[in-house]
Amino acid sequence: MNNFKTTREYALKLDQLDPLGSFRERFYLLPGKIYMDGNSLGLLSRDAETSLLKILHQWKTLGINGWLQADPPWFYYAERLGARMSNLVGANPEEVIITSSTTLNLHSLVGSFYKPAGKRTQILADELNFPSDIYALNSHIRSKGMNPEENMVLIKSKDGRFLKEADIIEMMSEEIALIILPSVLYRSGQLLDMKFLSGEANKKGIIIGFDCSHSVGALPHYFDDWGVDFAFWCHYKYMNNGPGGVAGLYINKKHFDIPVALAGWWGYKKNKQFDMSLTFEKSKTAGGWQTGTPHLLSMAPLEGSLKIFEEAGIDNVREKSLQLTGYLIELLWQKGLTVKPYNYQIGSPQEEKSRGGHVAVEHSEAARINKTLKEKKGIIPDFRYPNIIRFAPIALYNTFEEVWQVAQALKEIIDNEDYKKYDKTTDTVT
Repeated sequence: MNNFKTTREYALKLDQLDPLGSFRERFYLLPGKIYMDGNSLGLLSRDAETSLLKILHQWKTLGINGWLQADPPWFYYAERLGARMSNLVGANPEEVIITSSTTLNLHSLVGSFYKPAGKRTQILADELNFPSDIYALNSHIRSKGMNPEENMVLIKSKDGRFLKEADIIEMMSEEIALIILPSVLYRSGQLLDMKFLSGEANKKGIIIGFDCSHSVGALPHYFDDWGVDFAFWCHYKYMNNGPGGVAGLYINKKHFDIPVALAGWWGYKKNKQFDMSLTFEKSKTAGGWQTGTPHLLSMAPLEGSLKIFEEAGIDNVREKSLQLTGYLIELLWQKGLTVKPYNYQIGSPQEEKSRGGHVAVEHSEAARINKTLKEKKGIIPDFRYPNIIRFAPIALYNTFEEVWQVAQALKEIIDNEDYKKYDKTTDTVT
């Protein structure tokens, strides 16, 4: 931010000049709340509600005929949405499909691409990754009759917050068969250089895939240009597709011919799917990685969400996102909240090129401060054990004034010792 000021009036001025400000009206905001948890679950938009109600109406009026007579036909719905998603991730339409859940897509992709042979038997991941990914990777190593302690290689973090791309590349040895990395680290919000890492993996002949759950919808991607082999992500965070919304995956077209690990009838060639042959003929697109019948009601809100992103433009979303997160970081600095008696620490990258869509604020009393924010201040972030509060100001529905209010609340909670009224226990879902 250039020449920013710490006053509320300045934040209001930024909101008046915001070219994306009108999109806020298209979301159902929580009355009396400041919602800063869109990196866990995005808010419902009116557009997403409309597209869901449309599918319900088609079901009500068409019954089974909706598979071919709905607009668009349900039979091609996953492919149609995948083609629209391809514009957000820098891919060809046939390289993206909307299907299944994030972890199940990871299982399908690892099963398809992890082919240990000779001395290439190891999977390279990182110790800061979302644990579900590590659970899945270890299960595939065990399924090959191998020991995860020997064949899972985790990149270490020197500070517990960030990874260095140089350290990752140094570990791309001749023993590595597959690399799985997050695009954005879920705790600190660090954005990895996917182009650089993919290029180095390509040079060494190593398949590389990314979990983009914390970046899709927050920033533009260029999977084809970067040389990414595959990627997978959820849509319920920045894409606002609703709790448990159907996930997505990308397969570089050069891999369309490889066998799929979890074959099922919806991955069959579309024009022959109802031939019911016992011989599986995989679709030579990302659609070949589908397994079962698509979850239409869980997928439908994405159609409305995509409409908003197509109007707003992902580059504009990224620009405002960086402004919002940068503004929060600057407020923490300029209001003196990183020194005594406040002692907040910024656990996210300061550089824009390395920052995803949220800011990690660290404090020894983070659990109690998080409770205070929710119960006393009406601010909804989330808590990550043991000392991180994550704030995700979302470009499509959060304001600069709300960011200012967050910083002010963090100050007042310490000034008034409000957090001392709460215990250190955490909710089941944080």
